[in-house]
Amino acid sequence: MNKQILIVTHSGDLHADLVAERLLARDARAFRLNLDRFPVEYRLDLRQIDGAPSGALVHLPTRSEIAATDIGAVWTRKSGDFRFLSDEEFGPQERAYAIAETHHILTSFLLITDGYWMNHPMASQGAMWKGEQLHRAARFGFRVPPSLTTNDGDAVRRFRSAVGGEIIFKPLSSPSLGGDDVDAADRIVPNLATTLITAEHEGMLDAVNELPGFFQRYIPKRYELRVTVIGDRVFAARIDSQNDARTRTDYRDFSAEIDYTAEILPSEIERRCRDFVHSYGLTFGAIDLIFTPEGEYVFLENNPAGQFLFVEQLVPELRMLDAVTDCLIDGAQRKG
Repeated sequence: MNKQILIVTHSGDLHADLVAERLLARDARAFRLNLDRFPVEYRLDLRQIDGAPSGALVHLPTRSEIAATDIGAVWTRKSGDFRFLSDEEFGPQERAYAIAETHHILTSFLLITDGYWMNHPMASQGAMWKGEQLHRAARFGFRVPPSLTTNDGDAVRRFRSAVGGEIIFKPLSSPSLGGDDVDAADRIVPNLATTLITAEHEGMLDAVNELPGFFQRYIPKRYELRVTVIGDRVFAARIDSQNDARTRTDYRDFSAEIDYTAEILPSEIERRCRDFVHSYGLTFGAIDLIFTPEGEYVFLENNPAGQFLFVEQLVPELRMLDAVTDCLIDGAQRKG
């Protein structure tokens, strides 16, 4: 009998909704863990008896259950804020302890499973650091932009002079500038896109003396590419970001109607993307590349949990939802 597929996400994740529909249509057994409803709507048991671990998750509203030994594949899609029975009564220390303890216990449960991972939490953790990604991408043969991370405003000025061209600033941890981690009422600024540093920013450069910042030489673009690696398959979408002023520096302004089309990568670039993602032990990665006017591919970053549904909606022939479904089913069957 085939083992079950565990989907770890939150209740508002449309990616998970659509993959779950495909799994059901193919008679694959799946259990969904919505972290924004955990632990209030779930019961977890994790045991160590005579050195042998065992455990189970039960979804209380439906009474559906999954045993750790019955998990053949795990899709760690997205995180979510835990919800507790006593949410309204917790003080700051109680809440901090509850979150840390719940994260520790749930992760312990997940890590005793012996299944196919998309992606393993330890692999995702090791793959998320943008500075290391650039170093690794260069080793894989990609061109990478000259980059600087510093807490010295004068070093930024010297870097701009040394590269002999325009530079950009971008946040590395989150474009929300920490806004996702605080209550809406406490958010003081919206998202910050990749920003071209101009003369008007000159007086702001010393702000990095307070907080280190990440800067890169601006790379002119003919177009951009979103390359999604799913298992051994590589899906590339061309993004004509230079056709609208709003997306020339950062294509993630979805108010602009720019063209997305399927792209066939040169076999060497496709291989590099696949090997780069797999080098971390990942089975999924979303890579951003630039294609320059001179015909070069330039690596920007890889997101181990990147969004891909928006690409498939714009380029339906890139059937990435089906590819994820295939990987999860095949992985679970190999463990069955």
